[in-house]
Amino acid sequence: MNCRWEGRFLKNGAFFFQGTSLLLRVAPDSAVDLELSSEFKDLFPSSDVFAVPPLFSGKTAGEDADGGGDIFCVSVPPDAPLPPGWRATPVRRVLSLLREPAVGASNMLRAFHIAQWRLESLFCGSCGCKNGDASGETARLCPACGRMEYPRIAPAILVLITNDEGKALLAHNTTFTPGVYSLIAGYTEAGENLEDTVARETREEVNIELCQIRYIASQPWPFPHSLMTGFSARYAGGTLRPDGVEIEDARWFGRDELPQLPGQGSLSRRLVDLWLADEL
Repeated sequence: MNCRWEGRFLKNGAFFFQGTSLLLRVAPDSAVDLELSSEFKDLFPSSDVFAVPPLFSGKTAGEDADGGGDIFCVSVPPDAPLPPGWRATPVRRVLSLLREPAVGASNMLRAFHIAQWRLESLFCGSCGCKNGDASGETARLCPACGRMEYPRIAPAILVLITNDEGKALLAHNTTFTPGVYSLIAGYTEAGENLEDTVARETREEVNIELCQIRYIASQPWPFPHSLMTGFSARYAGGTLRPDGVEIEDARWFGRDELPQLPGQGSLSRRLVDLWLADEL
C-alpha cells in the first residue's frame, strides 16, 4: 500500500528537478521536504538555476501574497550523480502521494513546467542562436534576431461520460499500466474550441456521440506542458467501439464495479470521485 505524504514547502527553499523527477532527501514517510535549501545548488555546478514569480495577480516579481519571494528552481543535468541520501521521484508520483496536493503543489508544477520549457528552448526557433533570458518576464530572448519565446501551454480535455443507466465510460489506453482505466482525453486542435474537442475525441476514440457537454474544472499538467480541462457529458448515441490505436478497451462501469483508477492528484481521478459522490 502506498503511503501518503505531508508535503513541506520551505519559505526560502528551491525545487530541485532532474529530468521529469523531483529530487528529495530521505525523510520519514509522513513528512517530506519538497523544497530544499537553495545552498544545495553548489552540489550540482552545471545546473540551470533560475527563479520565476508566483502566480498572484497584482504582485510584482519577488513578492507573493504571503510576503515571500519568487519560486526558485535548480534543473540538474540528467547525468549528474546524486549525493548519498538523495532520491529522484517522478513528479507525477509526488502528486499522487501528497495528502493535500493543492497546498504548495501549484508552485511545484509551475517550477517544473518552466524547467522543462527552458531545456526545450535553449536555441532560437528562427535563427538557431543560443537564447538568453528576457528581462522582467518569463520568456526567452534571442540576442541575434530578437525573437521572444514564452512557455508552451497545450490545452487538452478529459471527459467523464455517463449513460441513462447511471454508468460511466472508462477506457484503457494502450500506454496505461495494465488494468488501469481512465477517461477519454485528447489535445485541442488549431481552430477548435474545447467543447468541440470533447465531441471529436470521443467520436474518434470510442465511436459514440455526446450531448450536454459541460465544463467542470481544470488543472495545470506539465507532462510535458498541458493544461487539462475537465468536462462531463451524456451519451447521445452510437455503438461503443474502441479505435484499437489509442484505446484498447472501453466499457460502461457502475459505481460498484470499478476497475483500477488513475492515482490521486490527477484531474481524471477528481472527476471520477465527483461522479462517485454524485456531485458531478
